[in-house]
Amino acid sequence: MNSTTSSLLSIVIPVYNEEGNIKLLVEKIHDSLKSYHYEIIFIDDFSIDKTRKNIEELNDKKVHLICLKKNYGQSLALSAGIDYAKGEYIVTMDGDLQNDPMDIPNMLNCIVNNDFDVVTGIRVSRKDSSLKKIPSKVANALIKHVTKIDIKDNGCALKVFTKNTAKDLKLYGEMHRFVLLLAHFEGAQIKQIPVKHHARNSGNSKYGLSRTFKVISDVLLLLFIQKFFRRPIHLFGITGVIMSLTGVFSIFIRLLLNWNGVTNNFGFIYEVILIFIGIQFFTIGIVLELLMRTYYESQTKKPYKIKNIKVTQ
Repeated sequence: MNSTTSSLLSIVIPVYNEEGNIKLLVEKIHDSLKSYHYEIIFIDDFSIDKTRKNIEELNDKKVHLICLKKNYGQSLALSAGIDYAKGEYIVTMDGDLQNDPMDIPNMLNCIVNNDFDVVTGIRVSRKDSSLKKIPSKVANALIKHVTKIDIKDNGCALKVFTKNTAKDLKLYGEMHRFVLLLAHFEGAQIKQIPVKHHARNSGNSKYGLSRTFKVISDVLLLLFIQKFFRRPIHLFGITGVIMSLTGVFSIFIRLLLNWNGVTNNFGFIYEVILIFIGIQFFTIGIVLELLMRTYYESQTKKPYKIKNIKVTQ
């Protein structure tokens, strides 16, 4: 038995109203991972059908069930499963049978043998309706254009993480859509490989066109985290200085051109307001800088990540 098959593998599956898929999904996982040491972690996000009951009736020692007290959404359900997982490698996948567990061994070998931190799937011959594929393509194109990161399929739920990479993810809101970007921002090495994709076996899709519009605000948040999280003064401070200097320069020009009419012109009022807004932006930057220092120092966090340390002889 090699290190790949002997290491504990945690398969994390958030589910919501997937009663018709549970039994067949577990059977497929067992068939795909016969030579592996693994645990299956279902996180029931307060389903209102028989999903929870069907998981409990499996009576399978490899299956763990986390029941949330209310519907928190996929991001927090996924976070709960990752926090609970004990494996050296953590697999995430959907509970709708569209991901194929047969792809997991290949992805796992890829992450182990090539020292990647994340291996993610690219869904080929995607078996979804246009109602899902079009928003997904728009979102992928938008993310790629804004972040300049060439991730072809952010929406594929089938991913394999090293334990440290998965547990360092900070998932909240609807950040499950941007797991790869969050990992990339933390310095993770990401590999993308083609995976199979199947039509939904049972139940209804939880996604629609509204997802595209939510992506825009989430991308802006991620851009801020990527570029200015550790140095917010670079955004707010520079913006404030530019605004204030613009106001001062504009007033100076007015003084040169029309000294007597400066204070009687509405433009003068706007320029003064611009100066004060600029000062406010600069002040916000200073406050955020102090909060950032408190964030790291109060929790003994480091503003950097070390992948490994090696001693050469």
